[in-house]
Amino acid sequence: MPSAARAEIVAAGEVGFYHCISRCVRRACLCGDDGVTGRNFDHRKEWVRQRIGLLAQVFAIDVCAYAAMSNHLHLLLRIRPDLAEKWTAEEVASRWLKLSGSATAEQIETLARNEKRIAELRTRLASLSWFMRYLKEYIARRANAEEEVSGRFWEGRFTSQALLDEAAVLACAAYVDLNPIRAAIAETPEESDFTSVQQRIEERSAGDSSRPSSVVRLCQIDERDGGFLPLTLDGYLSLLDRIARLHRPGKPGVTPAALPPILERLNLSPEELLGFNPRFHRGNRVAILK
Repeated sequence: MPSAARAEIVAAGEVGFYHCISRCVRRACLCGDDGVTGRNFDHRKEWVRQRIGLLAQVFAIDVCAYAAMSNHLHLLLRIRPDLAEKWTAEEVASRWLKLSGSATAEQIETLARNEKRIAELRTRLASLSWFMRYLKEYIARRANAEEEVSGRFWEGRFTSQALLDEAAVLACAAYVDLNPIRAAIAETPEESDFTSVQQRIEERSAGDSSRPSSVVRLCQIDERDGGFLPLTLDGYLSLLDRIARLHRPGKPGVTPAALPPILERLNLSPEELLGFNPRFHRGNRVAILK
């Protein structure tokens, strides 16, 4: 069956959540242990994370979850054209030029005076396709330069799936964050390198003030704080911990049952545990846990 056109999946001009996946060509581990060359390219996962961090600062797109794996990348994104519409021409120009490096005040002012171009760029800065393009092309060029080769790094276009309700968004966030566990690379969320959940745990422990500039500016969990889920961070971590202990058909990884609960492991307060919308306990439970 042919895949749907991007325009049929992404509703232009509307706020929406999307699960995006991009795989390395031939599904080779070009961000891990490369079986062809025998080299290890784990450091490229940090390239991916740094690039996502820059794009999150530039685009009107919220990064809700990410997982940089050895041969593929998962992103849960929320496009925010409503934010882009509020930007001045100067802000649009400044953001766009940041993608090419630093820009002078004169360059920003010159671009800002071009109304037609600004309208085009405003649309691009809230575009899923342009976000992924600037992510994938940068990583491909840098990786090819490192190995002194040419050719494709990514396997064609990225795939995207629209998430139409809260249950789908929550299920997707958990799926993305638990990727290293399901792949038997890690046993716990806090050990899952290059994932949004590990970043959230580290920020929760150390405080946002210690966050390095290279780390992704993540969308908050709790929708009461402008986040994207109807539960607290503690509640989300506890839910992930429960899901990670369940065996998923076809996936080797699982969190050992003998480990204490995540809040106990991380020394976090359980007071707000399960302070989320109760409808997730009912009809959507299976969709979340599978």
